[in-house]
Amino acid sequence: MEGLKLGHTLHSSHGLNLVVPVPTSSLVSRPSFPIQPKCNLVLSTGCRVYVGTTIRKLALISPGGFPCGHSNLKQTKEVRFTTRRTSVLASIQPMTEELVEDKSKDLPSSGDSIRRRFLDFYASRGHKVIPSSSLVPDDPTVLLTIAGMLQFKPIFLGKGLNYEANAFGKGWGGVMKGSRVPRQVPRATTAQRCIRTNDVENVGKTSRHHTFFEMLGNFSFGDYFKKEAIKWAWELSTIEYGLPADRLWISVYEDDDEAFAIWKKERWFLHQVGVPVERIKRMGAEDNFWTSGVTGPCGPCSEIYYDFHPDRGYSDVDLGDDTRFIEFYNLVFMQYNKRDDGSLEPLKQMNIDTGLGLERMARILQKVPNNYETDLIYPIIEKAAELANVSYALADDSTKMNLKVIGDHMRAVVYLISDGVVPSNIGRGYVARRLIRRAVRTGRLLGIKGDGRENLEGAFLPAIAERVIELSSQIDPDVKSRAPRILEELKREELRFVQTLERGEKLLDDMLTDALLNSNENENMPILSGKDVFLLYDTYGFPVEITTEVAEERGVGIDMNGFEIEMENQRRQSQAAHNAVKLVVGNGADLTENIPDTEFLGYETLSAKAVVEGLLVNGNPVTQVSEGSDVEILLNRTPFYAESGGQIGDHGFLFVNEDRNQKKAVVEIKDVQKPLGNIFVHKGTIKEGVVQVGKEVEAAVDANLRQRAKIHHTATHLLQAALKKVIGDKATQAGSLVAFDRMRFDFNFHQPLQEKELMEIEELINKWIGDAAVLQTKVMPLADAKRAGAIAMFGEKYGEQVRVVEVPGVSMELCGGTHVSNTCEIRGFKIISEQGIASGIRRIEAVAGDAFIEYVNARDNYMRQLCSTLKVKAEEVTNRVEALLEELRMTRNEVSAVRAKAAVYKASVMASKAFPVGTSKKIRVLVESMDDIDVDSLKSAAECLIDTLQDPAAVILGSCPSEEKVSLVAAFTPGVVELGIQAGKFIGPIAKLCGGGGGGRPNFAQAGGRKPGNLSVALEKAREELVAILSEKAS
Repeated sequence: MEGLKLGHTLHSSHGLNLVVPVPTSSLVSRPSFPIQPKCNLVLSTGCRVYVGTTIRKLALISPGGFPCGHSNLKQTKEVRFTTRRTSVLASIQPMTEELVEDKSKDLPSSGDSIRRRFLDFYASRGHKVIPSSSLVPDDPTVLLTIAGMLQFKPIFLGKGLNYEANAFGKGWGGVMKGSRVPRQVPRATTAQRCIRTNDVENVGKTSRHHTFFEMLGNFSFGDYFKKEAIKWAWELSTIEYGLPADRLWISVYEDDDEAFAIWKKERWFLHQVGVPVERIKRMGAEDNFWTSGVTGPCGPCSEIYYDFHPDRGYSDVDLGDDTRFIEFYNLVFMQYNKRDDGSLEPLKQMNIDTGLGLERMARILQKVPNNYETDLIYPIIEKAAELANVSYALADDSTKMNLKVIGDHMRAVVYLISDGVVPSNIGRGYVARRLIRRAVRTGRLLGIKGDGRENLEGAFLPAIAERVIELSSQIDPDVKSRAPRILEELKREELRFVQTLERGEKLLDDMLTDALLNSNENENMPILSGKDVFLLYDTYGFPVEITTEVAEERGVGIDMNGFEIEMENQRRQSQAAHNAVKLVVGNGADLTENIPDTEFLGYETLSAKAVVEGLLVNGNPVTQVSEGSDVEILLNRTPFYAESGGQIGDHGFLFVNEDRNQKKAVVEIKDVQKPLGNIFVHKGTIKEGVVQVGKEVEAAVDANLRQRAKIHHTATHLLQAALKKVIGDKATQAGSLVAFDRMRFDFNFHQPLQEKELMEIEELINKWIGDAAVLQTKVMPLADAKRAGAIAMFGEKYGEQVRVVEVPGVSMELCGGTHVSNTCEIRGFKIISEQGIASGIRRIEAVAGDAFIEYVNARDNYMRQLCSTLKVKAEEVTNRVEALLEELRMTRNEVSAVRAKAAVYKASVMASKAFPVGTSKKIRVLVESMDDIDVDSLKSAAECLIDTLQDPAAVILGSCPSEEKVSLVAAFTPGVVELGIQAGKFIGPIAKLCGGGGGGRPNFAQAGGRKPGNLSVALEKAREELVAILSEKAS
């Protein structure tokens, strides 16, 4: 009988070194991994094996399907077990075992399958499967979710992960009532959606760079460490995914002998995986040592690389060679804390943080030349190719690169918008806008016109986004339900950007004109500066290729070195600001290590006794703080609500009672935050006495301000319900503010609300307030809450247990905020304003409760004063104001007419200053200042002068209507325009001397500026250039 020697590459062996007789059959046992004391060990030979009191189930693979090949086969008739405790010969007894067909040669390789198998693999090893968090992180140190470990940051900071027992319904937001310490999750596994844009210029150019990608990860929080992480990573790669072992290379940190030993191929060592030494590379800290910042948790890394060309041998191997290798799995061994002086100390809790790139593994298993041609992205590329009327297979490299850019960027923007990111000019909104604009301009390069379906006024991004949405069900099931909003946002943003591109074309024309004028003056070759090229690229979406082509047509060169400098500056800023997950607090002290989560009591009480667990001054931990100092206080329990879910933190006081060893102390609390998971930070000022760590305090919330917050928070829920009822379900929440004096609600909607709609919303809310409905608050499983119709906010993370706040018959939302008990407590609701704050985002500001009464009283007082001033009744104010405005308009018109007449008269006198230019054709030229007349009068004067001087004539006039304003007008007769001189193009560069710009028609143009002191210089420049040009043209 042919036998198979099973090393520790199989997880099921749990460290055993066995030799087992195996038939050369294509059938294997179904894998089973749990350790079960005193259970039977079942082998595919049909044998039952007893090993003392510790028996494990094993799954054996046939020789034909074993990834390491036949070198492990060995003739034997015994099964020998070697453990740390004992080595025994197992007796073998025949038994029947259910066999299944060996499918190791035909493993499913779709992206969805790879993701599912990864999660199943680690779930079977005791890991809790945690859903992907939003791309919008609940972390102020990063702009977007850039890594799989980000949602576990509180644990890596030493805090517990309270995923199941989350009463607040917002991430790791709170502790269940009655639970002092949250339940720990020692192991977790995720398929995390991520966004990184620091290497956006490499997208499409390399085989592996993306802005949107999925990171598959397994994590240990003080549970297992290097041995298990390495063993399971190897088993996942070689057994689960079936990668040939001889194609895998390993990198380890140069000083990490422990990891090297585990990977190394020495079969006598119990826990080693078995990789030949020549395929294990020691690398330096730059490549294989992970740090979270200057200080904080850190540790060595180990990476697994796939070798596409093993035929190149082992000599002079560079794992960074993208043509041969791809790194697909990174294991971070978080075992040290880096101090301020750079020294390393062992962490009390050692963690594992890993990441396997889904797109990279799909490329390997699907045997395609790059990540883009996997089933995760290629269907999107096919759709773009269809709209561009090209074939990807037959396309040149440039066209393929552009199609890849669209495929990548469309994935990113669809998931960003789905998670609540709205394109804008700031923050994460700018990231979305930039990617959308790159996709649009890339589509134009490919020749996609309009919507690609014969509508030249349409948008093509929605058609491609539909394909992304079709592929989203296994990544984020909520994307399909949000499809209408995603498609509408993309359409609106694309059409707006097309208009921006047209403005950019005009700006490029002006820049090229300036470059030509400057070169004429300096007798140099005309060059478009790198800053101007970057401005066109970054702000107006002009590809450098288009700018270069247009410039060459006009005889202007491009400063590419300057452009690259600007690009590099932007890359550095992006990388510094948004692509590092920081795990340090204050000066780097691990403040969270010995401080428990804060128990929140604020749903039931507004006062409670608590113990001071920590004190911070300027971010640094201290043991006591004296009167007059600003301080941050950490308590073991608190009635204070910490800012979250849009609701601001409570205000109030902390009191330390006087005793024999302690004087009375009073702390005024002005804010409460949760920057460290479930640790509440009370920010305030010591008004009296001294506060010390370990002392008991009486925490008291300001009841009046809490009530105001409760009223506005419940009113926010009513407002969302009213919006959906009046304008439809497409009005989804995009943000909110619940303050003591007002409330703010941002929502997705494409147009301003009409006055009658606002009135209807107010009436609905005030009716619900008058109905005196009793609110119901429940904690339930997230799935049950969604089935019941509870509304979840885009971008928020929710645990499996969520808090649901319901106004019966009106509203049901997932919410961790504080609310009134009865809607009648709100008393009244009034909308203050409704406005647009970004593309497709509207904002309503409103007041309720005491703030509502204060607002109404203030407006009533203003009305009384107005009535007294106008000497009319309140109901007559509108008519009286309209009459006054009409009188004012008529008076202004009369004044303007008088000024125009005065300007015309002054111009008629000024006509005598015109002088002739040219020899063969006399052209009358007039360039003068008209002091401080307004722009309309300046235009009237120019028209009068043109009529007076007759054709051919050219007039340039300037004035300073105010201290910070310059007005310029250029008027040319047809005879001058026929010479090729246009007023619009001539006046623009002149206006720039006054800090402005402008343009217009060939015969008449106006411009402005902000530097009146430069007017005389600008007019002199205009006179010189006009004389020079006309002298040449008319001679």
